[in-house]
Amino acid sequence: MGKFKISLMLTLLVFVLAACGGTNETKKEESVDGATKAETVEITDTHGTVEVPVNPEKVVALDNRTFETLAAWDIELVGAPIGLLPADSPYASNEEIADAGMHFEPNLEAIAGVDPDVVIVGQRFASYYEDIKKLVPEATVIDLNIDIPEDAGTPGEILVKGLKDTTLTLGHIFDKNEEAAQLVADLDKSIEDVASAYNEDDTVMSVIVSGGDIGFSAPMTGRVFGPMYDIFGWAPALEVEASTGDHEGDEVSVEAIAESNPDWLFVLDRDAPLGDAEGAVPAEDVINNAPALQKTTAVTEDNIVYAPKDTYLNESIQTYSEFFNSVAAALAK
Repeated sequence: MGKFKISLMLTLLVFVLAACGGTNETKKEESVDGATKAETVEITDTHGTVEVPVNPEKVVALDNRTFETLAAWDIELVGAPIGLLPADSPYASNEEIADAGMHFEPNLEAIAGVDPDVVIVGQRFASYYEDIKKLVPEATVIDLNIDIPEDAGTPGEILVKGLKDTTLTLGHIFDKNEEAAQLVADLDKSIEDVASAYNEDDTVMSVIVSGGDIGFSAPMTGRVFGPMYDIFGWAPALEVEASTGDHEGDEVSVEAIAESNPDWLFVLDRDAPLGDAEGAVPAEDVINNAPALQKTTAVTEDNIVYAPKDTYLNESIQTYSEFFNSVAAALAK
């Protein structure tokens, strides 16, 4: 993908977001006695238009794209899936936050127990949306796991739009519109920097390290990295016929990766944010101790970029901007 096409795509995304990124129309309602009630804002989620209180007091957040953003804005939570929080999140050590469990073993009763004003559903907890609504009928439940049709855009466009829409929606709810706009601008800048620094003749290999094994994150479909091939027009060092978005990557031999001789190697350490996961080995050790990889251009020229260590649990807009900035700096060295 050429640089002009990338710039055009980003410009189009700005117009799409301006039209569809959620409304920012706040309302003040008066009660019968004339007293001003809480402000609300209309946002658009997976299920349509929802009226949400501005700056709600009791918030449950279940979408792992939201944790870092909410923490940066000093938003207090009354409930969250503690096991999905990165260890350095201020929410992880807050014992006053009710634990909603894990997506494969949720504790939805804990959500009901805190009597929330707003519950932010999305990502891993999206399938429990209806269950949560029944448990807390007085709360406003929003689902940010927006289901974008496949024909709505390319994988890269869909990823970027999802990050921006989620951030702007949170900005509307918590009266942080300027801060949200800045995060979107930071993402745009990081994308532009990678696009400008990338040499289209260089080939790219992206992998996920889990339990000491190296999995292949395929172009377009691969977990985390897949859409980036679309965003930046990366030339893949290797392509396979059957690829998935599996969280551990697809099975491809280390020898096949080595034979593809990538110019750049981008790595996600799946185990890093999971604590003492069984069989966990730091991704750097796995890459450095794989004999077949040591003669590849990526390794011999130290063209290796690791995603932020908490990426597997923290898919916030900040995480992507941080990684893109690291990629841009490496490409420009």
